[in-house]
Amino acid sequence: MLKDITLGQYFPGDTVIHSLDPRTKLIMTVVYIVVLFIAGSWVSYGLVAAFLVLCVALSKIRLKTILSGLKPLILIMVLTGILNLFYQKGERLLVDWWIFHIYLEGIVKAFFMITRILLLITGTLLLTYTTAPIRLTDGLESLMNPLKKLRVPVHELAMMMSIALRFIPTLIEETDKIMSAQKARGADFDSGGLMRKAKSLLPLLIPLFVGAFRRADELAVAMESRCYHGGQGRTRMKQLVMSARDWTALSAGALLTAAVITLDAFGL
Repeated sequence: MLKDITLGQYFPGDTVIHSLDPRTKLIMTVVYIVVLFIAGSWVSYGLVAAFLVLCVALSKIRLKTILSGLKPLILIMVLTGILNLFYQKGERLLVDWWIFHIYLEGIVKAFFMITRILLLITGTLLLTYTTAPIRLTDGLESLMNPLKKLRVPVHELAMMMSIALRFIPTLIEETDKIMSAQKARGADFDSGGLMRKAKSLLPLLIPLFVGAFRRADELAVAMESRCYHGGQGRTRMKQLVMSARDWTALSAGALLTAAVITLDAFGL
């Protein structure tokens, strides 16, 4: 069911990962993504995967929760693997049938890309699982603070990103409710061809969009009634302070980056 999808949810906890400063987790997420794209061998990928497993273990997030977050992306991973499998050329031809030509290099490339997407999504999910939306907003605003000199609406941008993440679980839950209601009225979302399935989604998408716009309007009215006027002059109950734990985490990220660059430089 759609309600089992955990994308965008926050799971409170008192672990080491939960207690890190949100700025640290945002920086570490960016570093992790860069390192993941720098990695060019299985040894490098293994090192990145080991780092991710350690972070997941420290966060005490259940494996079932992470797998639920990966559900919506299974089709993307499969399509990426298939495209790389058939379009990657090489020297060792394994299958030569009709218009299909599969090389050993294509199989390796497909596994590389699927592994990269899997590690990428899992790492970014860990950020939202262990960081409250309001803390994430404060962290984003603090990191983008220098852009205020260029008259960039930093607070508004951070708020919009946070609200978008916050309402992903709400939209998923509402989609599940609408789907169940439409099925009770005789709607069929599974049978038929591609065009029929696309047409059957109209009774689902129309009320979903109407509900999303109505919720956005209610949120805007609620913010205006509370005299919300942006980030100017606003204060925070909890101030962001970097601790020794945060500097240790950033040092670990720097060591991971150096290790992956070194391994690729020596062709390992």
